[in-house]
Amino acid sequence: MRTRASTLARRGLSTLTLILATLLGAVAFLYPFLVPQTHKDTGFMAHSTDAPLTFLILLVLCLVVVIANLETQQMNSKMIAVLGILVAINAALRLIPGPAGFSAMLFLPILCGYTYGADFGFLLGALSLLVSAIMTGGMGPWLPYQMFAVAWMGMASAWLPQLHRFGRVEVVLLALWGAVLGLLFGAIMNLWFWPYIIDIGQSGMYQQPGPGVWEILGRYATFYVATSLWWDMGRAAGNLLLILLFGAPILHLLRRFQRRFHFIAE
Repeated sequence: MRTRASTLARRGLSTLTLILATLLGAVAFLYPFLVPQTHKDTGFMAHSTDAPLTFLILLVLCLVVVIANLETQQMNSKMIAVLGILVAINAALRLIPGPAGFSAMLFLPILCGYTYGADFGFLLGALSLLVSAIMTGGMGPWLPYQMFAVAWMGMASAWLPQLHRFGRVEVVLLALWGAVLGLLFGAIMNLWFWPYIIDIGQSGMYQQPGPGVWEILGRYATFYVATSLWWDMGRAAGNLLLILLFGAPILHLLRRFQRRFHFIAE
């Protein structure tokens, strides 16, 4: 009984850590809307003062998730090795060029989160962004926000019901889900810089001092449709196409690893 209680406590630690990481990400994205900004860093310098701390805390929380999963045997050393391989593969996929906002690095966290659970999907999304940034020299204040956004895509995919008994329909539904997440990723990532842009020209697309919640939403919706939607549609179409083409064999391979390594997705 004591061993079981200890195991449940450590599993609770893993869940609590994911919740804390999600809350941290939500605060990091949303606090510029809640706290009046006396100094506006714009463009690529948005969040330049707080991004390093956000990045450090996110890395610590990822480490806690790994340790908690090892302690509860939800992951073993073999699955950690698989995670490392998938992180490297997904980081390399970012280098594949494509039209508009196309990115080949979202579909793998979606499939892995769906198959292996929220912890694995979150870790794969966050760590693969870190590795790709190191590979490409793309380190900047935007990095922790990209890590959060992709990690959330992997984590959210774990909430889907398992549909493998429906055969090909499973892949089609996952492809549609990937298209939705492609749009959602862009809508989330815009928030890391959009609150820092003041609407000097009265375009109705950017922030103004003292707006209400509905005015903020309306202005952001205008900005998104005018500047981001067409770009994000390229990412959504890429997710849809990649999952339709490669979803079935990748899911088969992931489930084979899951059975062979006695990995428990919860």
